[in-house]
Amino acid sequence: MNASKLLTTIAAACMSFSVFAISLDDAKSQGLVGETAAGYLGVIKGSSEVKKLVDEVNNKRKAKYQQLAKKNGISLSQVEAMAAKKTFAKTAPGHFVKVDGKWVKK
Repeated sequence: MNASKLLTTIAAACMSFSVFAISLDDAKSQGLVGETAAGYLGVIKGSSEVKKLVDEVNNKRKAKYQQLAKKNGISLSQVEAMAAKKTFAKTAPGHFVKVDGKWVKK
């Protein structure tokens, strides 16, 4: 799999988990969750529902990252780093990213 196709697959995996009581897009728009430099979502503030959403999305992301790492013969941390870079780039203005341990609006 070439790098471009791998990044597209990572981006799709990161952005497509929205089958929850509160959607991922809603949680991002409300400032409840944001993207971390580890390639996963983080809870900024929220309820147990938000925590559950983040846990489920992160579990699915990790499974996909592990699959991509194995398929491409690279480490999980390499896939996580690529995913973080991609999700940071695709994060909409006004949504949060975690930079140097602090949540900031993009």
